[in-house]
Amino acid sequence: MMKHGFVALLLSGLVMFATATAPVQAADKEKLVIQVSDNDSAKWNLALNNAKNIQKDVGKANVELEIVAFGPGIGMLKAESEVGNRVAEAVESGIKVVACENSMRNQKLTRDDMLTSVGYVPAGVVEIMRKQQQGYAYLRP
Repeated sequence: MMKHGFVALLLSGLVMFATATAPVQAADKEKLVIQVSDNDSAKWNLALNNAKNIQKDVGKANVELEIVAFGPGIGMLKAESEVGNRVAEAVESGIKVVACENSMRNQKLTRDDMLTSVGYVPAGVVEIMRKQQQGYAYLRP
């Protein structure tokens, strides 16, 4: 008899645990931060394609996406960038694209040198770290 009582207690504990760790509510958004630190249009196009596909697959309203550029990756956010039109389209579709101001300073760039659609963060690596602390998944294409 003791054995059956233990099984019942164990099962009731599992039910309570399962209830306490219920799946994420539908209202919660998926979150992803994407790192681009290469001055390479192919990498940028891959990152932009990934972000666009995620919006398509899970729905724009269901996801928060941020692309963080630092180091050499800043080059593709300059005003004359070959991916500038795609970056502007991404921002227009709700994808946040930010440039690292530390990298800009190191490369002697000002906001006037950059695409008008991008945002800015003081430090790209710190931004990625903080996003991960906030529950964002991380991707580096």
